[in-house]
Amino acid sequence: MASAGEQVREDIRNNTAREDLPRVAASSYLNTAPLIWSFARGSRRHDVRLMTDTAPARCADLLGRGMVDAALVPVIEYQRLPEVSVVPGVCVGARGDVQSVVLVTRGAELKEIRTVALDVSSRTSAALVEIIFREFVGHAPRFTPSEPDLDKMLAQNDAALIIGDPAMTFRREGFSVYDLAGLWREFTGLGFVFAMWMTRAAANETISAADFAGARDEGLAHVEEIAAEYERELGRSRGELLAYLRENVCFELDEEMRAGLELYYRLARKHGIIESVRPLKMLGG
Repeated sequence: MASAGEQVREDIRNNTAREDLPRVAASSYLNTAPLIWSFARGSRRHDVRLMTDTAPARCADLLGRGMVDAALVPVIEYQRLPEVSVVPGVCVGARGDVQSVVLVTRGAELKEIRTVALDVSSRTSAALVEIIFREFVGHAPRFTPSEPDLDKMLAQNDAALIIGDPAMTFRREGFSVYDLAGLWREFTGLGFVFAMWMTRAAANETISAADFAGARDEGLAHVEEIAAEYERELGRSRGELLAYLRENVCFELDEEMRAGLELYYRLARKHGIIESVRPLKMLGG
């Protein structure tokens, strides 16, 4: 039986979308599935040419190099990519614990951590770890980019950042696990935005016809089907995956989520992670 990610890719290969349609990229993690389901196999499957099976950071690179017209991109990249807009109202975020973006230790408390291995898949999460330590814990560990292999990461570091599906599947016995969205909520009282759809300025007219909010709503209407597909792949029960999609992940950028995003940008600037803060430019705004 094909995995959930493989099935999505097979649906895309069988898609007969025209070559002149907008090119769109997104990772195939469970937390992105409701946003791309409509484009992969739903009523909007002929509206765009969808690329998946790529890490969030890779999506940012594809957009920055002009290889796609829109991509689901880690939000820190908005401040680094010139001439991009964000799609209003749609995001991948969390109002509290998210489960799929975690800092893992072998028992060390945050104040004891001196070295952190960072999963290179998402630059937003890597920046969030640095902000949490510098702004709220009060010290800056040494950060080392790493592939998401928990044993190897912790063999040489006090803590490891793991994101996406790998963060949902490792055995948690014997580890201390800090949920980064939960920590952000604890320290700020706000939700956290991990990724948003972003578009190239040169493609705004073409991509504006794609209904990203409608695609999200259709995907959320099929979360039971999505959970069933990922159940075998992730080794988590269907009920757990449904709760994750319905309760842990937030797919709507409302005022509270936007406030959390804007604070994140200010703190990233304060701690030298980005050079400046550019106000959000919404597609169609």
